[in-house]
Amino acid sequence: MATLTEAPPPLSPTTPTRKPPRKRGRLTPYWLLLPGLLWLVVFFALPMIYQASTSVQTGSLEEGYKVTWHFATYWDALSAYWPQFLRSVLYAGAATVLCLALGYPLAYLIAFRAGRWRNLIMILVIAPFFTSFLIRTLAWKTILADGGPVVGALNTLHVLDVTSWLGWTAGDRVLATPLAVVCGLTYNFLPFMILPLYSSLERIDGRLHEAAGDLYARPATVFRKVTFPLSMPGVVSGTLLTFIPASGDYVNAELLGSTDTRMIGNVIQTQFLRVLDYPTAAALSFILMAAILFMVTFYIRRSGTEDLV
Repeated sequence: MATLTEAPPPLSPTTPTRKPPRKRGRLTPYWLLLPGLLWLVVFFALPMIYQASTSVQTGSLEEGYKVTWHFATYWDALSAYWPQFLRSVLYAGAATVLCLALGYPLAYLIAFRAGRWRNLIMILVIAPFFTSFLIRTLAWKTILADGGPVVGALNTLHVLDVTSWLGWTAGDRVLATPLAVVCGLTYNFLPFMILPLYSSLERIDGRLHEAAGDLYARPATVFRKVTFPLSMPGVVSGTLLTFIPASGDYVNAELLGSTDTRMIGNVIQTQFLRVLDYPTAAALSFILMAAILFMVTFYIRRSGTEDLV
């Protein structure tokens, strides 16, 4: 009772509360982002601004160019070169469809059936990157040469008769035709389709396939209801990574095509390096960028997924 009735010890004088020290590493992520931001500003934003100003200039190389806000250059460029724009979209779309048709089964094989051969197949997929883009394209001139085994096999199977009727080849010749350009685009950009597809398919939980099988779903139904919907991020990423660079490519049309298969990339290159009509070349570049941006936005909205690999 005595201890209970004793007065409590005096409280120590209260010390003023201090704010927690500011974390020194709070600005570290921003410092890490700074080099990348500077790179984008110097090598992307500034050239874009310069090209935008070039597209509204008038003058000549001898007299010099001045910004006169001549927006009619855009309409003149589009009205003069709309066939090349349409041809670029057509060739890039055909190459994208072929890459998807060829790449999806291979990506499915690597993800679910390759087993111990997975790493070897992946090396073979990225093996074209070990050589330059130019060398890979030049190799197709030998593959599709007149009188070669490929052209001979296509003639034997009467494939060239069908492609000639469609306007993709010229008789028994494959080089300097739209088919040669599409083949080059398909080969060069096929890895950009396979890698996102494989990444998306690999993340699918195999137990979902087992559950579908337990519900007596057929393999075709499992693919249509489970596998393909879950791989849509890879499909969207692969088609974008294929279509966007293919639509602006000029190497394949230059080396494997002819004057009748020129794409808009060839026109821009000619205007910049040969004709030296910089305003028209800059206007064509911005028209191509705006068209691709519109198509990509529409495609992503219609695809029903915004989760890209």
